[in-house]
Amino acid sequence: MADHESVVLQAPPGAGKTTRVPLALLNEAWLGGQSILMLQPRRVAARAAAERMASELGEKVGETVGYRIRLESRVGPNTRIEVVTEGILSRRLQDDPSLEGVGLVIFDEFHLRSLDSDLALALCLNGRELFRDDQPLKLLVMSATLEGARLSNLLGDAPVVTSEGRMFPVDTVWGQPYQTGEYIEPKVVRACLDAVHDQQGSILIFLPGQAEIRRVHQDLSDKLAERDDLLLCALHGELDLNAQRAAIEPAPPGQRKIVLATNIAETSLTIEGVRVVIDSGLERVPRFDPVSGMTRLATQRISQASAAQRAGRAGRLEPGICYRLWSQTQHEQMAAYGAPEIHQADLAALALQLARWGVTPDQLRWLDMPPAAPFTQARDLLGRLGALEADGRLSSHGQAMAEVPAHPRIAHLLLRGHALGLGPLACDVAALLGERDVLPGGGADLHSRLAMLEGSQRMSRHAQGAAQRIKQLARQYRSYQRGSVTEAVADPEHPRWLGCLLALAYPDRVAQQRRAGGGEYRLANGRAAIFTEPDALMKHSWLVVAELGSRQGQREERIYLATDLDPSLFENVLAEQVTVVDELDWDDRAGALVAERQRKVGELVLSREPLKELDADARSRALLGLVRKKGLELLPWTSELRQWQARVALLRELDMAQQGQSKWPCFRDDTLLATLEEWLLPYLNNVSRLSHFSLLDLGSILRGALPWPLPQELDELAPTHIKVPSGSSIKLDYSESPPVLAVRLQEMFGLADTPRIAGGKLPIKLHLLSPARRPVQVTQDLANFWRSTYLEVKKDLKGRYPKLSRNMRAAA
Repeated sequence: MADHESVVLQAPPGAGKTTRVPLALLNEAWLGGQSILMLQPRRVAARAAAERMASELGEKVGETVGYRIRLESRVGPNTRIEVVTEGILSRRLQDDPSLEGVGLVIFDEFHLRSLDSDLALALCLNGRELFRDDQPLKLLVMSATLEGARLSNLLGDAPVVTSEGRMFPVDTVWGQPYQTGEYIEPKVVRACLDAVHDQQGSILIFLPGQAEIRRVHQDLSDKLAERDDLLLCALHGELDLNAQRAAIEPAPPGQRKIVLATNIAETSLTIEGVRVVIDSGLERVPRFDPVSGMTRLATQRISQASAAQRAGRAGRLEPGICYRLWSQTQHEQMAAYGAPEIHQADLAALALQLARWGVTPDQLRWLDMPPAAPFTQARDLLGRLGALEADGRLSSHGQAMAEVPAHPRIAHLLLRGHALGLGPLACDVAALLGERDVLPGGGADLHSRLAMLEGSQRMSRHAQGAAQRIKQLARQYRSYQRGSVTEAVADPEHPRWLGCLLALAYPDRVAQQRRAGGGEYRLANGRAAIFTEPDALMKHSWLVVAELGSRQGQREERIYLATDLDPSLFENVLAEQVTVVDELDWDDRAGALVAERQRKVGELVLSREPLKELDADARSRALLGLVRKKGLELLPWTSELRQWQARVALLRELDMAQQGQSKWPCFRDDTLLATLEEWLLPYLNNVSRLSHFSLLDLGSILRGALPWPLPQELDELAPTHIKVPSGSSIKLDYSESPPVLAVRLQEMFGLADTPRIAGGKLPIKLHLLSPARRPVQVTQDLANFWRSTYLEVKKDLKGRYPKLSRNMRAAA
């Protein structure tokens, strides 16, 4: 660190990266008395790391070592090591890009590759280049499992320091092959019971989410009810501080702990007494769907890197054992590293922070560049929320949004809500949306959650804890509301304002009922959403949906949390979401062109008004759109015209095969559909009904698109008929390649070789027929047929057709 601006540290779990490295570097000369910021992805781990380092110094948290996490801060004037969670570092960089007074930023557990850590690293690198020439900001990136070579290259060939640490050996017990779709809980419970019987020490079980933790907890509680030496604990990010500490601290004397955890326990946590790990091999991660614009939680297999992290928890304090509930063969097939969040996350917050920084993604250095399509979609959302000016720069409203520690949707809700005189309600709604549902199974209406916060509904102990967090977050949001009320509404206590605030945050999730009283709705983004069970909200024709989801591949989203919406709000407060468009479309029942002016919210129609005068350009676009929608079969094709199309295509293909280019235009269906403006549009003036398309002279239209003298060459090179020795003129079929001439065998007597077209380039395919017009031979080599196969065919036909036999003798 003394000689380099950046260093990569790779060391196994338990080696001391999180709690020993910052303390060891604190008094180094190159730090010059400046402070150290350590980025820790998880709140639980950030708090635990700060407490551990403070205890090693014999101090309280907030003296030399402190932390800042969401809703909690323990720092003082003498704090020199500050452990922060990711969003806090990004906002601090925005406020002070040079990080004045900070000498070192440590990125701990970088293998998790969260979106915020990638952004913070990119901003640190950029800020160092722009603002720290005199005393460069030093960066240290740490993990047990990371892509050292790639990181070194990103950091300018930074040295990679590798330590084996002091991790104790961990034995692995492999399970049966995991089957997709199987319930993991029974396998986990069986493994836990085996470990309780066969092993000593406490047990850490990795499960994908809270639902699985609850089910396993219940099952183990029943099966181990008589064991007073076992203490069951849960560990996940939604628990309160006391419950999290109970899971992390040593078990009471004479007891063993069984800790049921999400992948939160992969981070820098040493759970005292654990020497047994049971790994389900699953994790639950958010995935953003650019098609629907929604984020869903998906359960997936972990990577080899995550498996190594999890197993390492068993060997921190003594030799341990890891039960992996999958086979060794499956392990070898797992991805080496997990996919970075930047590849599968909603990028709206990142896009807002980059706009505030004043850069585009290509102006920063990334380990993985933000994907173009989701980033563009994120910018589009910011535009709809008023965060960007017409030229793409951050607006004053966008600047205010970027200063609020919340998703851009929520920041917009808070700011607009305050301007409308609805500040307290906006803070409560924003805080509710930032936590898990406090009333699961209580219907979808958000009004009931607000009533719970106000104390008018009874709640469980779990809900009480969640309610306290929500109220604390709401108070924090109130501290960000500044300025005067500029658009005060007349009746701020009216219940309709809840739907209004929700629509401000989720304009794409405004929903219109498909039929009165039904559970099916259409969202403003064009997607379908449904209630899978009867719900009181189904009496409303307009909703705003706060939370929904579906499984991958499903067309409909399930509504989990929503509220009713008064559509009259689109006349005033929500008028910014309304667009007026002139639509021309076909009424399939009437078979006629219908023109109307529509007021729309996204894909939803608020009102319609007939248009008496049709704009010519719009009318033409509607006609062409109909042809593209229904396909070229809407036009009056004939079999003769399809043959003409195939003849042109054949000559073009021959040219392209020989020369790579052709003078013959491409008249394939897909090309014709793509170029309707060029060849069809001029002939649509008299088309106003569906039946009028049948009156078009399509043959003349297409032939007119073939420049002179190609029509004459077409008849010469790809003739419609071939004259045969009998004197007949037989039609060629161009629907196959090469074209087919179906002719009776006796009509070919006297012709030695196969006829050719395209200036002699292509022999046609002959279907030689019996007198009853049944195929007796298919060939492109007539000369060879006469020499060899003909004798066999002659014998076969001689007995069935005596008259033909005499002709054959004469021909011979």
